[in-house]
Amino acid sequence: MSTATRRSPLTDWTFVVPVVALVALVFSWGRDLPGFAVGLVALCLAGAVLAAVHHAEVVAHRVGEPFGSLVLAVAVTVIEVALIVTLMADGGDKTASLARDTVFAAVMITCNGIVGLSLLVGALRNRIAVFNPEGSGAALATVATLATLSLVLPTFTTSKPGPEFSAAQLTFAAVASLALYGLFVAVQTVRHRSYFLPVDTGRGTGDADADGLAEPPTARAALVSLGLLLIALIAVVGDAKAVSPTIERAVAAAGLPQAVVGVIIALLVLAPETLAAVRAARRDRVQTSLNLAYGSAIASIGLTIPAIALASVWLSGPLLLGLGPIHMVLLALTVVVSALTIVPGRATLLQGGVHIVLLAAYLFLAVSP
Repeated sequence: MSTATRRSPLTDWTFVVPVVALVALVFSWGRDLPGFAVGLVALCLAGAVLAAVHHAEVVAHRVGEPFGSLVLAVAVTVIEVALIVTLMADGGDKTASLARDTVFAAVMITCNGIVGLSLLVGALRNRIAVFNPEGSGAALATVATLATLSLVLPTFTTSKPGPEFSAAQLTFAAVASLALYGLFVAVQTVRHRSYFLPVDTGRGTGDADADGLAEPPTARAALVSLGLLLIALIAVVGDAKAVSPTIERAVAAAGLPQAVVGVIIALLVLAPETLAAVRAARRDRVQTSLNLAYGSAIASIGLTIPAIALASVWLSGPLLLGLGPIHMVLLALTVVVSALTIVPGRATLLQGGVHIVLLAAYLFLAVSP
């Protein structure tokens, strides 16, 4: 029997917390918050993350894979894009590199952090984490192409000084990103959907064990969860924006690079996907975890770059997209290691540990470049 049939949804924490977090967003939006208020908003943000994961799993249980992971990845990314554009519109020249920093942080967190944690959890539970190399390999190739076109090439183009695209180059990158994203979604959900389904390992774990749902939720319950998922994600990103001035002041006071702000924002908005991916890996559904990880990276680039290209029409100041040498080395190493991880379709603790170390190197160098 599902939880929804045992108690009223109006008193369930998964209903109450997103609403409270949204109320906190309304009262904190555009205000300079004192310390205690920042703490309260941060608590609401954490609760909204947990609620988002719950509702994402309900929706995923109803629509099945790979649609479930696609819903969460796209929902988070669309709202993340809105956050980036809002911060860039309010921040002036100091946010010229915010889109690059946040998108690259999202790529490193998803391809190393989420993938590494998922492989570690899957391998700890079953010694070997098993997944489909066809689907995961296609997703990784898409991530690598999008990242190179949008974040590496601007460093080497000569039409404009600095790591910037010209208007024509930015338009091409935006159109190419949208086209690749659309093609990937079509392959994932229609043409080769079987490549992105969890591998049947015969160990008998599944959704019913984790969620207490022997049968998929009703259409009405799934729609309610979808609505609450969107509310929770709006609250996550909005509350992250509310605390971002405090984060920026703390970063500046600590003498850290401005890029650290983008890293922290990416960590906050990707928290729902991280928790959902780890829970899927605990149920021996590592393919679902990889769908979330690579799907989020693809959506982050494939939707952010077109949105930034459109916003650049009215945004003043430069738009710095090109990565520096250190980040290009980390990106290249991530792609090579990820390919070696994905090709066999099986991974051990070692592969998970390697990805976690890569993420740790990225975070350390973001603080101490």
